[in-house]
This record gives sequence, C-alpha cells and structure tokens, in this order.
Amino acid sequence: MAETLSGLDELIRLRQRWTRLLTGGLSAGLPGEVADGRLAEVKGFGSNPGGLRMLSYAPPDLPPGAPLVVALHGCTQTAAGYDQGCGWSDMADRLGFALLLPEQDRGNNAYRCFNWFNSADTLRNAGEALSIRQMVEWMLQEHGLDRGRVFISGLSAGGGMTSVMLATYPEVFAAGAILAGLPYGAASDASEALEVMRQAPQRSAGERGEAVRAASAHPGPWPRVSVWQGETDSTVHPGNAEEVLKQWLDLHGLTLEAPDEVERSELVVHRRWHDADGRVLVESHRIAGMEHGVPLHAGTGAGQVGVAGPHLLDVGISSTHGILRFWGLGTDRADMPRHFRVNSQGEAQEMTPRRFGPARLLDKALRFARLR
Repeated sequence: MAETLSGLDELIRLRQRWTRLLTGGLSAGLPGEVADGRLAEVKGFGSNPGGLRMLSYAPPDLPPGAPLVVALHGCTQTAAGYDQGCGWSDMADRLGFALLLPEQDRGNNAYRCFNWFNSADTLRNAGEALSIRQMVEWMLQEHGLDRGRVFISGLSAGGGMTSVMLATYPEVFAAGAILAGLPYGAASDASEALEVMRQAPQRSAGERGEAVRAASAHPGPWPRVSVWQGETDSTVHPGNAEEVLKQWLDLHGLTLEAPDEVERSELVVHRRWHDADGRVLVESHRIAGMEHGVPLHAGTGAGQVGVAGPHLLDVGISSTHGILRFWGLGTDRADMPRHFRVNSQGEAQEMTPRRFGPARLLDKALRFARLR
C-alpha cells in the first residue's frame, strides 16, 4: 500500500508540473503576464487608489463556484515569496480554490508594509482597502467564483490589513485569519502604530467591537476569525492577539474569558468559541517559543507545505493547513501536534487525532490524480 501511494503521489506531482509548464503558469483565460514564478500579474482591475500590485493564481480547470483566498504578505516580503513560503498556491492546486495576492509598492511604504494604520488606506471605499476590494471583485467576476466563500489572511502588517478588510467590507468575507496582526482601529499614524506594536494597549471588548461597527453600515452576521500568535514575538507584542480576539468576540456576542474548548500541547494552546449550534466562530492559536512570523510545518510530507525563511518559521505546525481547515476548505489533521483537551474540572485529557484508513487515503490520491 505504501508503494502504491508513493507512486500515486509522484504521478500527481508530475501532472501538476507538466500542467504548469504547458500553461506557462497562467490560469486559463486570465489576462496578464506571468510574474514571480507561478503568479500572474493583472492590470486594469479598477481605479486602484492605493497603488497596489495585483498578483493571482488559479489552478487549471478551476470550476465555476470555487472559493477565493486572499493572502497578504508582511513587511519586507513580496507576494511571490509569501506564496512560496506559506504554500498557498500548492494548497490551491490540492483543494481547488483561486488565490489573490495583493502586493505593496515601495512607493507607498519603503518597507513594503501594508498601511494598516493610515486612515487614508483603512476606510471603506478608500485607499489600499478599496484597491484590495477591487481585486476581489475582479477575481469573482473573471473566474465565476463563489461570493459566499471569500476568505482573507495576512501576516503582521498584512494581518493588520486583514483586520481592515474584515472591518470595512464584512459582507464580502466569510472568514479571515490574522497572524501576528493588530486589531482594527488600533492606530491612526505610523508613530502610534509602532507604539501599539510594542505595548499592545488594552481596551475594552466593547470599544474594540465598536470600531468595527463604525467602519461600515453592515449589521451582521460577522466574519469568522482565526488568530495566530507566537508567544515570544518581539516585533508585535503578543497582547495584540488578545485585543484582536476581544474585537471579534464582542461582535459575535462572546467573551474572551469563556472559550468553549481549550486544547493544549507542548507547542500550542488552541482556544475555540462556538455559536449555539456548535460552529466555531472565533479561534486562537498561541505558539510557545515562536518569534514573529508565520507558523509552518515546511516540506512535502503529510500535513506539510511551504518553505521556511525570514518570518516564515518552521515550528512544526502548519498554519496554512489549520486556517484552511477552519475555513472549511479541507485538509485533514496530519499537520497538528498531539493535543490535550481541558475538561470542566481543569484536567487535561489527551485527544486522539482523526486518522484516515488506507482505503480512504487511496481514494483521495486517485481523486487528486484525476483517476477517479
């Protein structure tokens, strides 16, 4: 069985490689030119008041009604480097979604940070926020994607801009993921932004939530949110993750002090807050010993994806897998470390990870290879 699966895995990789070569890295019907490896640049997607660059990827033969994932890089990073590091386009191939990667221009910010703190770029229908919204609309129309399954994620300044997009266009996004990011409305200029990053000033949950309510006329329901944070982050104070949680928990009518589930391992503390039907609305991952960056389980094995690099940290847990699973876009739990659930008496109980049998693994491999 292992030899059969290994052969099928190789067949899948060869098929994907030949598809990329034959298409030149361009998605079928996608105007633009190949840029930065697998990504294609799109121009003329809108008025682009924020002066951002639009890069995208869609797997060959992507069907109408597929989901859209938006990924926002951090400071000093590029869209292509962020894609390669996180493995977003690899996961797009595996799971069948379109990918949008906006990129900051050095003319807007010398360090290529999205301007999550600049009021000209963080209001609805203005600046960088509007540019990203225009890119999303172009992707939805060009590829006939599912408007009910648009998701956004970002690191650091990209995490701050993810907060901006979820706050200013909450009707557009089903869910988001904020990695080492900041709450919406936390700063109004560069000086204040640096102070917030250093100290994570505490505000009430109501104040955090009100900032989002004031950003648009949207009455709810609100996007679901996943928050990821390294506990030893010296660039963005870990307290900012708690402020982000306060913001979105308040919008969902939940409280920071009362998670419905807590799972612990040596690596991560994972908290979840549910709605009345048991669906997870907000979750938090706090990763022990991790500095500033994206948590990765880099490589090509089960539960692995991406390439480690600056602010792309191979700590043995794949946030890319975890985020996609939270969004409901697939992936099993092979990337997750052994977990412990804390019961109502505060006792730790080991949880048995879900595993797939050989028959199901073979069926999945055949489907990926388009042999079934």
